[in-house]
Amino acid sequence: MTSRPVAEGLFVQGAEGPRLIGGRRKVDGRFVFPMPQGAEGDGCDPVELKPQGRLWSYTVQRFRPKPPFNGPGDDRSFQPYAVGYVELEGQVIVESRLIIDDFASLAIGMPMALTTEVFRRDADGADILTYAFRPA
Repeated sequence: MTSRPVAEGLFVQGAEGPRLIGGRRKVDGRFVFPMPQGAEGDGCDPVELKPQGRLWSYTVQRFRPKPPFNGPGDDRSFQPYAVGYVELEGQVIVESRLIIDDFASLAIGMPMALTTEVFRRDADGADILTYAFRPA
């Protein structure tokens, strides 16, 4: 089965796993994520961000988001999930879905690792992937 990212330029899949693509501003070296549209014109260089970080903040999404962020299924099949911010030390804080079975085991400061997951399937059956973090 084939797969593709939910948005081009969001992440790359390498031999050592996925890496988010951020930008580094030429004027001050500050990291940004996601990479701004027309980044070269905005004065950013693309950079692969660190694949590991620490949980900075989180919550549990207990209702189905509105389209286009709602993913597969319907209101009856919706399952709550964790979302949070992961700090990639020395770079940026990234908002992300958190892959975890037991929400009570989440703790601020816990080590997290980047992964990908299926967001939905397109009409041709290809997996549409998004990034997420899981406990390291």
